[in-house]
Amino acid sequence: KEVGFRDIDMFKPFFHTIFEMYADAQLKWAPEVGATRDHFKQQYLIEALWANFQGPGDFNPPHDHGGTLSWVIFLQMPKELIEEKNKYKGRSAGPGGLTFIYGEGPRSYISHHSFFPEEGDMFIFPATLKHWVFPFKSDCVRISVSGNVNDSIKWKDLKKIKEVKKDEQKNDTSNNKKTV
Repeated sequence: KEVGFRDIDMFKPFFHTIFEMYADAQLKWAPEVGATRDHFKQQYLIEALWANFQGPGDFNPPHDHGGTLSWVIFLQMPKELIEEKNKYKGRSAGPGGLTFIYGEGPRSYISHHSFFPEEGDMFIFPATLKHWVFPFKSDCVRISVSGNVNDSIKWKDLKKIKEVKKDEQKNDTSNNKKTV
């Protein structure tokens, strides 16, 4: 069962903090864009927010979302579900698992990654990344909160930053090193 929230504003301070940390990580792990911290000071706008109450037999087939980024926070992982997962003998995430699908190919390719979430886990991922949630049989309810955000980054501005850096590289001949 999925339930939407009417008053998203009450969650904005929490998600502002989370996505500021995300922007910091984005800058740290993707420096090739040539941007500075100020370029990543963007506003993430909550597009949708909902709660999921997953019971026995419920699942979400492979799907993606609108917006720029999506997330899920696992609020309640019942002990019955954890016990069912521990008894599972397969190779996937198993009952109640979450799988991200990021490509296709022969069986020798790794094209997905599965997790069995713990209570309090939060996953942030590109909204276009296909994912799905496995069903379970235990007589319990797992509760999660999910949502989508849009960002205010303007790709034309990032392109300008990259073009400036390329020009600097062409003009810097000292020590035959490129400016990165």
